[in-house]
Amino acid sequence: MALTHNIADIRKNYSRQALSEDAVLPDPVHQFKVWLTEAIQSEVLEPTALTLSTVNAAGRPSARVVLLKDVSENGFTFFTNYESRKGQELAQHPYAAMTFFWPELERQVRVEGHVVQVPAQVSDDYFHSRPKASQVGAWASPQSREIESRDVLEKAERNYTEEFASMHEIPRPKHWGGFVLQPDRIEFWQGRPSRLHDRILYELAPEGQSWHLKRLAP
Repeated sequence: MALTHNIADIRKNYSRQALSEDAVLPDPVHQFKVWLTEAIQSEVLEPTALTLSTVNAAGRPSARVVLLKDVSENGFTFFTNYESRKGQELAQHPYAAMTFFWPELERQVRVEGHVVQVPAQVSDDYFHSRPKASQVGAWASPQSREIESRDVLEKAERNYTEEFASMHEIPRPKHWGGFVLQPDRIEFWQGRPSRLHDRILYELAPEGQSWHLKRLAP
């Protein structure tokens, strides 16, 4: 089937805002919070959505969209099935990259760093804050594994719903929980006219106590 448009001709000239070294905060996590707050206030679609990129033991990359659930001095936190493809790849190679894109603001943020599992209590607390249907779903779905049909999922969902019906609290599956990406590199990208975009990069110093800031060519 042929495309109905020549995608090579699709382009937009970015011109909403500028980004300078003088305009950003010294700490990139604080700067990220400023941009995330502006994205939320601007009602962009899915402001916490990010593309999470991982690699396996052979160095082959994969990427998928997940949702950011916390950002602090500890890093950027998301939750998943530890036995999923991303969970297994992070066990093999505990480094990842996150990409946030807010087209309404013509902004992109790239975050790279080391990834570790969050403490069990953090996973417990978040799991029990989720809707009951989502808690059941975490038990019902063998994420990333091949299944014969959707009926397999729906049957598992019914079975677990029945199993947990009399429980005051659904237990968190041991194979489900959080990861936190501890950043050592964060880049802020602001679209500009003529493809001469602004790129401000923060890199964590070797001692891990301070951030170095630089401008990159687009």
